[in-house]
Amino acid sequence: MNFKSLTENIDATTSGGMLVYNIFSAMAQFERDLIRERTNAGLQAARRRGRKGGRKPKLTQAQAKRARELYDSGTVTVNEIASQYNVGRTTIYRALDNTKDEKEKVPDAGHPAPGRP
Repeated sequence: MNFKSLTENIDATTSGGMLVYNIFSAMAQFERDLIRERTNAGLQAARRRGRKGGRKPKLTQAQAKRARELYDSGTVTVNEIASQYNVGRTTIYRALDNTKDEKEKVPDAGHPAPGRP
């Protein structure tokens, strides 16, 4: 490897320069590992306190259940349900997937069922 820093006077083509380069590299990796450990410890502590990460759902459970009922009725399209709740189609498909029975399969958002936009 032929690395030569113009501002820090580090020349990795020499033994001393390679040593300095490897020390900086090891320190950067060590710092990254510390950050990862602290982040994971913080997330675990938050979970123990009952906190859950991520974005809050756009639809409540009652709204998702109602969307499921509308979808199952076959009289309303996914686009109409999405417009009613002011959300995207993907949100409706996700809600349908979360409220489905074990034996029931909701079509993938990228491949809607025939006759359903």
